Amino acid sequence: MAHVIALFDVDDPRLADYTGLTDVALRRVREPAEGLFLAEGEKVVRRALDAGYVPRSVLTAAKWLPALEADLAGHDCPVYVADDSLLQQVTGYRVHRGALASMQRPPLPSLDDILRTARRVVVLEDLVDHTNVGAVFRNAAALGIDAVLVSPECADPLYRRSVKVSMGTVFAVPWTRAAPWPDALDLLRSRGFRLLAMSPDPDGRALPMADLTPPVAVVLGTEGEGLTREAFARCDESVRIPMAAGVDSLNVAAASAVVLYAVAQFGPGTTPGAVGSA
Repeated sequence: MAHVIALFDVDDPRLADYTGLTDVALRRVREPAEGLFLAEGEKVVRRALDAGYVPRSVLTAAKWLPALEADLAGHDCPVYVADDSLLQQVTGYRVHRGALASMQRPPLPSLDDILRTARRVVVLEDLVDHTNVGAVFRNAAALGIDAVLVSPECADPLYRRSVKVSMGTVFAVPWTRAAPWPDALDLLRSRGFRLLAMSPDPDGRALPMADLTPPVAVVLGTEGEGLTREAFARCDESVRIPMAAGVDSLNVAAASAVVLYAVAQFGPGTTPGAVGSA
């Protein structure tokens, strides 16, 4: 069972997993290398536990401990309790969402395993903003998308900010790194997926007219430059979301919500053409 330990020293080595959380460059390298990720907030920690992730430890203020005791009862991990001042000194910011949990980072499934049962997939190429990555995962979970694939240079879906923005839904959507890139897109095509490159290109097919029948993969690139030419060339078609005059495009997270809602209409029990006729 989890055992509660009060800590009073900011330099206590048992707090190593939680140090310098505001140093993004450091944490991006350190967390995967050390096989961990951070879940922040009572709800997110609970969702990670419910999804089967294994806690290494928990760090919380005493006032938040009762809310998590039942969830942690079956786990053999230390629960470190400290005051708000010490929490801020260790992490680098004011922790105000109840708790932090250092979780074991499981090995990623293979691309083959992901595609074995997936029919509707979203692919992210080189998104570096963790907020956008988290938002796309939340959209994918909400709209019943089967899996998310991220390129090797894409931001980490298990980075604290991504997990927080996704509200823990990153734990519910199967995902993996699509490597080698962009050759991984060829594997999707060999499995029968139709690859749709989302782009504001006015020559692209308008979303209501696009063929979204599964198996389909929606490929999204960075907000600035969009998809690389190499990735774009491997897609079957360029698709755009029609914009009102004077607006060229949507934020990538907002765009993903629009297109994934459209894709979701072609799930089980739906009739192709429903989106275009709505």
